[in-house]
Amino acid sequence: MIRVFGDSSRGLGNLTDRPDFALVGILRVPSAQSSPWYSLLRRLTLAVALLVLATVVVYLGRDGYHDNARERMGWLDAAYYATVSLSTTGYGDITPVTASARLINILVVTPLRVLFLIVLVGTTLSVLTERSRQAFKIQRWRHTVRNHTVVVGYGTKGRTAVDAMLADGVSAGDIVVVDTDPQVLEFAANAGLVTVHGSATKSDVLRLAGVQHASAVVVAANRDDTAVLVTLTAREINPKAKISAAVREAENTHLLRQSGADSVVVSSETAGRLLGIATTTPAVVDMIEDLLTPEAGFAISERDVETEEIGGSPRHLRDIVLGVVREGRLIRVGDPETDALESGDRLLYLRRVQAG
Repeated sequence: MIRVFGDSSRGLGNLTDRPDFALVGILRVPSAQSSPWYSLLRRLTLAVALLVLATVVVYLGRDGYHDNARERMGWLDAAYYATVSLSTTGYGDITPVTASARLINILVVTPLRVLFLIVLVGTTLSVLTERSRQAFKIQRWRHTVRNHTVVVGYGTKGRTAVDAMLADGVSAGDIVVVDTDPQVLEFAANAGLVTVHGSATKSDVLRLAGVQHASAVVVAANRDDTAVLVTLTAREINPKAKISAAVREAENTHLLRQSGADSVVVSSETAGRLLGIATTTPAVVDMIEDLLTPEAGFAISERDVETEEIGGSPRHLRDIVLGVVREGRLIRVGDPETDALESGDRLLYLRRVQAG
């Protein structure tokens, strides 16, 4: 859902000029989810590894240490010294001198102290680490993102468009969602999508989403005037991207095309036509739904003309061809222009999809 009012990024200056750490909360790169027990075990493993490393270092330099209990330090003494040093326990006033006492200090007292520290400051450390990790991911993502798809609006139309792309084999990491509603962005992030919080009518928000490097832009705004403005802004930023936009009213179609949209879908009229068809031939609606659902049944796909097919008619191919795309223009089968296929043509055809 896109709202042109209430832009939360207002007053923040140009977003693309801000440092990466300042974009945390605006731009969100999804992270792999893991169990809290796994996270706790990983922290404990790191603490043990540091303790072992410190023990080895102390043991290798044992000739530089003095032990009041014995003349020469052993491994147990080195481990004890490392333990009390890393845990900031200190030493001098109360010092275990027997091996059993020092072993208990290492195996019981120190783990309890580490667990206490984890419980006490674990949340704060986790937040700081997550922000640092997210800032690093943002920096890396902004430098590497290319040929992705930007989806403006994650309402019903936007979610359905994303589901269709994912079902068609597009990676979730190659989709960026722009919206002003934090709740729907949370849904998008949980689906593994990169999200940008802000109004897509602002050029700096679209640039933050990487529209200048995108291969496609899907405009699924809930208002036609918003869709026109977003399309115009996206086309100005990226003259080569394929822009698909949805409008409610057919009378606004020419405005979107003049703004730079390559494909315009009239949502209200399309739904109305299907409703009308369903009253007389409901099976046609089922077939159209099947064609628009790439998970199973039939799907409309596009492929290059093969070398042996050049010069032939698409009506004689093994595939059921619906149209020919030549120099960016769709030519329907049956048109005299399609009687002889040319090099560089692309075929729109029906393919059978096996259910996963």
